[in-house]
Amino acid sequence: MSSILTNTSAMVALQTLKTTNSELGKTQALISTGKSVNSAKDNASIWAISKVMEADVKGFKGISESLSLGESTVAVARQAAETVTSLLTDIKGKIVAAQESNVDRGKIQTDITALRDQITSVVSAAQFNGLNLVDGSHSSVDVLSSLDRDSSGNVSISTIAVDAQDLSVGGYVAKGVLAGSDGASANNDTAGFQLDNTSGTGTIVIDDSTDTFAAGDKIDITVGGKTATYTVTQSDVDATTTADIVAIGLKNSIDALGITGLTVDYDSASAGTLAFTNAGANDLTVSAQFANAGSGGLAALSSIDVSTGSGATAALGNIEDLIQTSIDAASAFGSAQGRIQTQSDFVGKLSDALKSGIGSMVDADMEEASARLQALQVQQQLGIQALSIANQAPQSIMSLFR
Repeated sequence: MSSILTNTSAMVALQTLKTTNSELGKTQALISTGKSVNSAKDNASIWAISKVMEADVKGFKGISESLSLGESTVAVARQAAETVTSLLTDIKGKIVAAQESNVDRGKIQTDITALRDQITSVVSAAQFNGLNLVDGSHSSVDVLSSLDRDSSGNVSISTIAVDAQDLSVGGYVAKGVLAGSDGASANNDTAGFQLDNTSGTGTIVIDDSTDTFAAGDKIDITVGGKTATYTVTQSDVDATTTADIVAIGLKNSIDALGITGLTVDYDSASAGTLAFTNAGANDLTVSAQFANAGSGGLAALSSIDVSTGSGATAALGNIEDLIQTSIDAASAFGSAQGRIQTQSDFVGKLSDALKSGIGSMVDADMEEASARLQALQVQQQLGIQALSIANQAPQSIMSLFR
């Protein structure tokens, strides 16, 4: 039956065209965005999973940056430890040379002091972004290494612990061992006075009643531009008369300077007291300075003194331990740096794998999209033609009334 009120063919053609246009719109959106799942309405579960994974990728980017920072910090510390090892090896060469009795041990000691100062400089400068792993200011640091998500969705972090190494000689700590000296400072760790010519007198007192000496501590006394030094040994510390031993050692060192007109008397009745008398033609300035051994990992370096035969012999044993300390530090940093680098490479590969996984879930198959677009365009054209034909069908009824 034909009807001019209800055109079933036109309705079918119209619905088919609407469906085709809808699919065509989706395909065009897919091609323009490159994603098959562009919002939660496209596929709620896949969209939710992809967003969680995208958040993890962002987190791993931050972890990668943290690993890079940590690797650089450890690399600086490793380089410092290797440099210190090289400098200590140079010091060992100087100490070996000092074992000969016919060498100028004073000049060798000067070279050793310069190398020791260079070690202190290297250790102080070995920082990255303010973090120094070799100066004894830290025990360990944690480098963020991973973002862990369990099956329940709970997130936690993992870190790589890097042990710091103390390669410092040690910082200065004042000791009041010059108390009672003429011109003593408030801390009693320095003293000084003027010896007028022909009649000048003054006193330096070595006093360990308040602050005790430690092995490696030393007293420098400069008279008229020449310096005498005594370094405290462990045997001095173990003795009950440390102050007297130090005073006598200083007297002998000052006498060895050969300053014309200067007399230094040791007063055995007053423990640790040195009395200075200037009978020469020139005024003399006397200054005393305490320097402590320090408490760093290389603290024993400050007690190395090859100016005497016994000191050179003792230094040969000490330097081996110091070199091993720096070697162990460099090895530890090298191991930590290798672990951080391995983790950094893994995090980079893991991020790429996550990105690939996200892409496989939400990215459009462009080959398929291209073929579907062409098919839908053809269907759209046929749908329009079919609707046009269906709309013309009622006109054929007019021929029945002619």
